[in-house]
Amino acid sequence: MSAVTETGAAGPLQARPGVMRRLVRNRSALIGGALVLTFVLLAILAPILPLADPLKSNFLAIRKPPSELYWFGTDELGRDQVSRLFYGAQTSLLAGIVSVAIALAIGIPFGLAAGWYGGWIDIVISRVTEALLACPFLILAIAFAAVLGPSLTNAMIAIGLSAVPIFIRLVRGQVMTVKAEDFVEGARAVGARDLRLMLVHVLPNTLSPIIVQATLFMAQAIILEAALSFLGLGQQPPSPSWGQMLNVAKNFMEQAPWMSVAPGIAIFLAVLGFNLLGDGLRDALDPKEQ
Repeated sequence: MSAVTETGAAGPLQARPGVMRRLVRNRSALIGGALVLTFVLLAILAPILPLADPLKSNFLAIRKPPSELYWFGTDELGRDQVSRLFYGAQTSLLAGIVSVAIALAIGIPFGLAAGWYGGWIDIVISRVTEALLACPFLILAIAFAAVLGPSLTNAMIAIGLSAVPIFIRLVRGQVMTVKAEDFVEGARAVGARDLRLMLVHVLPNTLSPIIVQATLFMAQAIILEAALSFLGLGQQPPSPSWGQMLNVAKNFMEQAPWMSVAPGIAIFLAVLGFNLLGDGLRDALDPKEQ
């Protein structure tokens, strides 16, 4: 019986030594990982590299086109687009990480409780979740951000809260599947209580889809942060944000079209990277591939 219990507690990640091998062999996942790593390095190295001050205006260099001095040109206040792009990566990645953390911190406990206990607890949590899921994700995030007020912190909270129903439903479904397994019944037979069963035996075996969903949601969070900043509900000027840079650039599409190129490509590549990495993780963690 102890052997059964240990197997259940080990979790799927420890029991799949071939996961990393399959992930490395997945070319799309490698490309996605390389893109994600690139943006992480941009965000980390931004304060270290000899970049121009992203907040300092230069009225002698307003809307300068790309050149050897200004690789991506300058904006309407003469600020270097490269510098603002690098520091904007900090904003986007921070928004993604914090939003996912908020969604997981709330979604996992409620999904775990709904899936494990069932009954009226499941009914209440499921009905609230379904009501929130009935509202389009973007509209829900905008509503939360509008209520909380325009700031990066409030935008991250709004994005995280909007994603909570997604993780509740995912965790609930996984828990309902895993709790019926023999190793859970074996652990219950030797005296394990509900809290231990949920945290030690059930939750570790639901991690694979949660990790995949969290990675894929990072891409959505980056898009949503850019959208909220574009609408004036996210990062506030003069702090750099890719969405805010696009908001300014839309006013100068004819005079300075290069202002929209850098942030637009950055958002595209960052979202592509997380999506490719998430798809690669999903394939590598697929039970059918074991």
